[in-house]
Amino acid sequence: MDKEPTTATKQRMLDAGLTLLLEQGYHGVGVQAVLDAAQAPKGSFYHHFNDKEDFALQVVDAYMTGVHAALDASLSDSSRAPLDRIRGFFELVSQGYEHDGYLGCLLGGLGQELSGASDVFATKIDWCLGYIAGRLAEPLGEARARGDLTVAEDPAVLAQRLVECWEGAALHSRLLRDPSPLPAMLDFYFRAITRVPDDG
Repeated sequence: MDKEPTTATKQRMLDAGLTLLLEQGYHGVGVQAVLDAAQAPKGSFYHHFNDKEDFALQVVDAYMTGVHAALDASLSDSSRAPLDRIRGFFELVSQGYEHDGYLGCLLGGLGQELSGASDVFATKIDWCLGYIAGRLAEPLGEARARGDLTVAEDPAVLAQRLVECWEGAALHSRLLRDPSPLPAMLDFYFRAITRVPDDG
């Protein structure tokens, strides 16, 4: 009988952690703040998490669950052209940013804050971003096979650059609390890889 309430308590803490980590960063969030935001009883934090680092890593995993769902929903839509599927993924991500008040990407935020101080987080964030790039490389490969691309770079490299550009745009969007850098970056990127350069 205790399993469901316990699971629900942990989920509330993870949900609260996502918001708090986006708003305040890792170093700005304390255990008590998580408990208060989740309306969780004292002692429950260390029942579910070894320590604050373990908690943040599990928040990242929960965040990636949403990323996986967005990737699956967007990239599996065979009715759309490959590059349109990729744009659809980023449009879904942007909708999530809007819901959060354009606080940017949790991966980028934690990566900037912690990667220089924690090998654990550096490895985790790098893997997550690499996974996203790996998924995006597949439709980029399809686009290349269709003749949609006008650049010679390997699709895996193009995907990595796309993720890197998006993270920069997400940071700028957070600074401005405005979505405009996000579609502007996508427009620039897709023009760069699909337009034949002007020789004259």
